[in-house]
Amino acid sequence: MEQCVCMNNVMDSTVPRISREPYLAERIVIVNGLAGCGKTMLSPIVGSLPRTELMRYNYDIETVCILYFLKKITEDAAIAMIRMRADLDLYHGMMARETNFRFSDLSSVWNNAKPWRYLKRLFMAGDAAVLPRLKEERPILNLVTHHLLGVSEPLFQALQERMTFIEVLRHPLYMIKQWYAWIPREGVDPRVFDVWIEHKGHSIPWMALGWEDLYLQSNRMDRTIYGIHNQWRLGMTRIQHMSDSDRCRLVIVPFEHFVTDPNPFISRIESLLGTQAGVGTRRALKKQNVPRKLFADGIGLNIYKQYGWEPPSQGATEKDELDKRRSFVASEATPEALGIWDRLCEEYETTYLSNSEIQQ
Repeated sequence: MEQCVCMNNVMDSTVPRISREPYLAERIVIVNGLAGCGKTMLSPIVGSLPRTELMRYNYDIETVCILYFLKKITEDAAIAMIRMRADLDLYHGMMARETNFRFSDLSSVWNNAKPWRYLKRLFMAGDAAVLPRLKEERPILNLVTHHLLGVSEPLFQALQERMTFIEVLRHPLYMIKQWYAWIPREGVDPRVFDVWIEHKGHSIPWMALGWEDLYLQSNRMDRTIYGIHNQWRLGMTRIQHMSDSDRCRLVIVPFEHFVTDPNPFISRIESLLGTQAGVGTRRALKKQNVPRKLFADGIGLNIYKQYGWEPPSQGATEKDELDKRRSFVASEATPEALGIWDRLCEEYETTYLSNSEIQQ
């Protein structure tokens, strides 16, 4: 009994530091961006590069970073959890454990450049037998995350030089419909695996931190506008305050430039990952209809249609497509929110697009 009392006293007075130093994942690429930015167009292309694994969504890493941002988890715990979850994804993937074989899913092996690699792993020895294969094959873990840039500080600390972080940006008008379809589910739909915060008896998305009352008072379109604007500002602020070493591991990919001329971006990613594109990457580009003439000229998957995607009108120009989407926003937005939206769109165009690209 005396020993139990002593141990309890030690535990009460000492807070251990969480640590995870050895690692399995030697190289990691993360494709991130706001909802509707084109992550699932780019990630299969990245996944076609030699040694790069099948794309995997990692909600655990997203959640850890958000909880750290909300000051609900300590820095050491966040860093250790990120390292552990990255290692587990690679470890499980190398023996086809927790691997997606659903035909219709974007993260399915059937949407990868080398699906038979994962079928073969089903019949290979697992557990400890994975370790020599990791050394021999030197796989690159390929993760997809959402809305992570603005809260990515513990991620960069955890993975350091092992990680390449690709941030996909896109004109806000091309993201608006997906956000508009998604926003009513926040705080009410149990299939939304996002972090919610409580405010005045309501569950609201974590991104509403600091403007909770405005979120509750706003209509659907205004919530969508304020949500995109908040996440954009959070991400741009994070870039401005990045260290030089973090910036070296960050690749900014404006969607519009990538889908019309992907080669400069692929070359940069090849260099950072230590691999080189081949036939598989050319096939992946073709499957994603890259390069393309119009930004909106994507592939008509059901999941994209579900969130508002539609092919460009026959004979439409880029300006026609942008004007159509701006009319959609203006039909429901309040004047104040519409003013914020127009300034955000202007900022994106000034920074990442030219007048000739918009007018063509």
